[in-house]
Amino acid sequence: MSKKTYVAKTSREALRLVRMELGEDAVILSNHTVGGNIEITALSHAEFSGLVKQPAPVQPVDATRQHVPAADSAAMPPHNPPRLRDSMPHRGSMEAPVPAKAEAPAMLPAHQDILSEIKSMRSMMQEQIACLSWSDMQQRDPQRTRMLRNLLNAGFSPALSRQLIDKMPATADFSWVSKVVGHNLRVAAQQEDVVVNGGVVALIGPTGVGKTTTTAKLAARAVVRYGADKVALLTTDSYRIGAHEQLRIYGKILGVEVHAVRDTEDLRLTLAALKHKHLVLIDTIGMGQRDGRVAAQTEMFDATGVQRLLLLNATSSGDTLDDVVRMYHGTGVIGCIPTKLDEALTLGAVLDVAVRHKLALHYIADGQRVPEDLHEVNLEQLLHLAFNPVAETAPFVVQELEFPALMAGLGAATTAREGYAV
Repeated sequence: MSKKTYVAKTSREALRLVRMELGEDAVILSNHTVGGNIEITALSHAEFSGLVKQPAPVQPVDATRQHVPAADSAAMPPHNPPRLRDSMPHRGSMEAPVPAKAEAPAMLPAHQDILSEIKSMRSMMQEQIACLSWSDMQQRDPQRTRMLRNLLNAGFSPALSRQLIDKMPATADFSWVSKVVGHNLRVAAQQEDVVVNGGVVALIGPTGVGKTTTTAKLAARAVVRYGADKVALLTTDSYRIGAHEQLRIYGKILGVEVHAVRDTEDLRLTLAALKHKHLVLIDTIGMGQRDGRVAAQTEMFDATGVQRLLLLNATSSGDTLDDVVRMYHGTGVIGCIPTKLDEALTLGAVLDVAVRHKLALHYIADGQRVPEDLHEVNLEQLLHLAFNPVAETAPFVVQELEFPALMAGLGAATTAREGYAV
């Protein structure tokens, strides 16, 4: 057994050395503190698998076939004893082997239980060592740990939070983190403003994100600037009861035309009739991001050259927002509008998703009033709200004593796949 010993200043560094040489499936045999250093003894997965190989089972003797006549013996095929390699588990696998041949014996249930228990113990030890590593980091660098905990409590993903902390200078404070996040957030320039640019723009997103209200808010801005005769409203929502009527009421208040379209050809004909308008805004049907009609809607807008603004509900979790962007995103999506900021306690998730998917922020919406509750993006103010500390008594806030266990559980799964400019 060629076990190896690794010595480092911290548990985290020692584990990193183990993984670099022996891989993620290495078996931790011992963990000690020696002379102020951490000493870990480990065994490679292949070596460990070789230790659990089993000999071929003894074949029982059939007493009724001890005396076989010579004629019958000549007719029988020669006896081939079981080969050792046919009874061995496959190297490099912790699971019970799948016999390659019918005569190869399966692993005994007792051996399967032992392997399962060893795997469970290894996983538990790795989590405990990782937890000790994060506890050690808390003691050695409390400022950096506090910063990481604040980022997580603000709603930012572990992937972005850990990358920021890893690159943060020793003397940096929270203003440095805010500056880096702001540097990675793209705000639509004046020449990209949909109200100024005009054209045909559809507002898309899941049910309840505020598409109809935001459509009316943008229309009101355009009417003030260019006049009611230069603006038109369209809706593709013929499913919800009263959906068309709600947009028609807004149109009547603003004095602009309102049309309903059913399919691609209907949309193409309607847009041709409205080509003299400065801005045509399309309110779309609310669909969950997993709804099959999302793809059909994307095809319709792609076929007619319609640009889209994706509305993101700031009260949603990061995983949900990430799924929404992946399902709705496409070449025609020119940016996003975070909505319901007045209802969200944390803004980290929606900003994190905008950074990761490189979505330009066009406006932010924080209420139901038309047109007052639609604002141009003030990045400094937005970041101030995002990093506003959450009350320590909130039930979903990560407390200081819970932090090492949380980060140890997250493990390597949160490694950032995207690069952030720091």
